[in-house]
Amino acid sequence: MRVLFAGTPQVAVPSLEALLASGHEVVGVLTRPDARSGRGRHTRSSPVRAVAEAAGLPVLAPERLREEGVRSQLEALRPDGCAVVAYGALVPPDLLALPPHGWVNLHFSLLPAWRGAAPVQHAVLAGDDVTGAVTFVLEEGLDTGPVLGRLTETVRAHDTSGDLLGRLAVSGAELLVATFDALEAGTLVPAPQPADGVSHAPRLEVADARVDWSRPAFAVDRLVRAMTPAPGAWTTWRGERLKLDPVRPVEDGGTVPRLGPGQLHAGRKEVLVGTATTPVRLGTVRPHGRRDMPAADWARGVRPEEGERLGG
Repeated sequence: MRVLFAGTPQVAVPSLEALLASGHEVVGVLTRPDARSGRGRHTRSSPVRAVAEAAGLPVLAPERLREEGVRSQLEALRPDGCAVVAYGALVPPDLLALPPHGWVNLHFSLLPAWRGAAPVQHAVLAGDDVTGAVTFVLEEGLDTGPVLGRLTETVRAHDTSGDLLGRLAVSGAELLVATFDALEAGTLVPAPQPADGVSHAPRLEVADARVDWSRPAFAVDRLVRAMTPAPGAWTTWRGERLKLDPVRPVEDGGTVPRLGPGQLHAGRKEVLVGTATTPVRLGTVRPHGRRDMPAADWARGVRPEEGERLGG
């Protein structure tokens, strides 16, 4: 089958590589335009574009798919189907019907759960025990199309969003290739999504990643893991932002100090922070304008006074 691949970030790379290694012909790649990033605001190509160019594939990177000439460029590639993995833009209705087998989206949740831009982050934030990935046919609604294939993945106790997404990217790539194999063989029957069990996963912004120390320890733990690596969990210390890597709730016991929400307890080898329930143990932190460092090293430098709190 002639396949056009649409994707942009690193999480889409395993799928592109799997299609390139399959029996299907990748006829071109659609990706987002080069963007400025980093402290120097240097222009960088997407990870998908880098792989595509190394493979000698034609690359299309329009600002908008409605731009003049985009349709004719896609038509010239004569795709039988289009694979979509974290492309980052909506496909206009007039383009959805272009390939005979449609646009097949690899989505990292078990639809209809977690429709939207951040399904893995929301699964971790909600404390889901099991999630997965599906392939489905793109239509005008947001992640509402009929499902073609699915797989499940256990959410481990200490998974960050990055950990979980990394595993789903690899297994999802295999699912995507298997879906195109079955489409080519004519053995797939799309299954409409059920009306029950719908939940939404909107994009999470920096403001959403601020830790509320008045929440229970399990909720603080989930928030930090959900926001790792992006947008990155944070709190404030003496008026400046302090970025947090995953924390660990401390088991309640006679030796655990009683701390109010956000209250610090700095020992020689660990730093505890109070929540609404038991404290959590800080891992790695990054003070404003500094590098990552173990929380105990940070505390030795700032020397918190008794009763000082994170988060204002």
